[in-house]
Amino acid sequence: MSPKPAIPYWHVYTDTTGTSRQQRKYLTDFDLQSMGGGSGEQWNNLLPPGKTRIIFSELPADFDGDWHENPAPQWIIPLSGGWWVETMDGTRVEMRTGELSFGEDQGTTDQRGHRSGVLDGRPCRMMIVQQLD
Repeated sequence: MSPKPAIPYWHVYTDTTGTSRQQRKYLTDFDLQSMGGGSGEQWNNLLPPGKTRIIFSELPADFDGDWHENPAPQWIIPLSGGWWVETMDGTRVEMRTGELSFGEDQGTTDQRGHRSGVLDGRPCRMMIVQQLD
């Protein structure tokens, strides 16, 4: 049996002063489970149930994501290309294909949130999974 996985992601959040920040975290709550039928067991990390919306998006090569908050708590996964996120504390993180970010910076001071843009002057295709109320 393989060891329990730990998948890294960047968490964009709002601290108690209303400032957006980023912190490296890990998904670690995995259990061995079969998906049914004759399928073997695999490591699954089940997130809390609830309504979600899935969005496929392409940021154009000249995308300018000036200061804004995430519209809802959301997982962002680049499928091709890359993008960067800069939070109010000055932290800038670059992410490429397959890296994960969880955007949860609602309620920042003056609704500034974060800035974002594409890397290498090339479009970035993403899958976004929003958690809805």
